[in-house]
Amino acid sequence: MNDLDHECTARRDPRVWLLVLVGAGFVVAGFSIAPATNCSPSGDCAPWLVWLARGLGALALLGGLWQLIDNPRRGCRIDAETGDLIWWQNRSAVRSGLGGRIAPVRIRRIDIRNDREGPDALRLFDERRQVLPWFDAEVVPPPPEAWAQRLAARYPHIRVEVSA
Repeated sequence: MNDLDHECTARRDPRVWLLVLVGAGFVVAGFSIAPATNCSPSGDCAPWLVWLARGLGALALLGGLWQLIDNPRRGCRIDAETGDLIWWQNRSAVRSGLGGRIAPVRIRRIDIRNDREGPDALRLFDERRQVLPWFDAEVVPPPPEAWAQRLAARYPHIRVEVSA
């Protein structure tokens, strides 16, 4: 396996397992509290909160289980035959998903924006300064800066720009 190759599946993604656990926790909590007894010491009752917890928990649980069953994959690799960079998202056993390919000699710039409050943004630009679709920080291994630097070391014409 090449040092630029990466693939992640839903079954190996801790966020999916966290979604299942949180959903299951809300479902269990919703069924362990009797709606009629959900009252504060001052006498205010909110039985609808129990039903809300059950419903939201069930949605989260089903969403997480669906991801585990479908097991979508995302990643990127260098094709050994053509040398192209190939990437994909939401690929599963029944769907080809979204993705693309480009010869590394056509890549001009990789733009990485580090966001302290959210996920990092990564964009790949071709020789016409067009952003390549479906290529983002989800398809490369963390941290995206290290992956971009390895690609630029292999193909020195690629500029890597990191901004905060």
